[in-house]
Amino acid sequence: MQISDGWLEGARHCPSPHFDARPDNVSPSLLVIHNISLPPGEFGGPWIDRLFSGTLPPDAHPYFNDIAQLRVSAHCLIRRDGEIVQYVPFTRRAWHAGISRYQGREKCNDFSIGIELEGTDTQPYTDAQYCQLASITRLLIEKWPAIASHMAGHCDIAPGRKTDPGPAFDWERLRAACIATS
Repeated sequence: MQISDGWLEGARHCPSPHFDARPDNVSPSLLVIHNISLPPGEFGGPWIDRLFSGTLPPDAHPYFNDIAQLRVSAHCLIRRDGEIVQYVPFTRRAWHAGISRYQGREKCNDFSIGIELEGTDTQPYTDAQYCQLASITRLLIEKWPAIASHMAGHCDIAPGRKTDPGPAFDWERLRAACIATS
């Protein structure tokens, strides 16, 4: 796996319209881990791609009526089986963090990369997800070394508003996997 023009080679690309340019002279220096399942607690299906592409039908599920109009994206999604879907090039600003703050710095979308794991706060993530996340993270650290020291959950940058990736996420496992092969 490698990054070419901000895109992961080997990932499925599903371009989102929900992104824009990063501020001038700002490079990624923070990795933000999220989780998502649509409808909540259900895995598989086209709904995450549809949300991030702005084509989620509000009448397909009662939950979708409240979120179909959102203009959100992430750089990548890692599905339960390890499939990687990329929506926004890493060099661009994906709209994943919302109102956020990291180490006193506001607007985390400006300087972060957002990776979604298909899951919930409380269900264990899969071995395939950890393996793929570690692989992507190592590539990101090669390109933007500051990320090695700056990884956070959505809950950390938007406390009180967000809870993901939740207590089911094993931070030590991710950090150990990234250090072991760097």
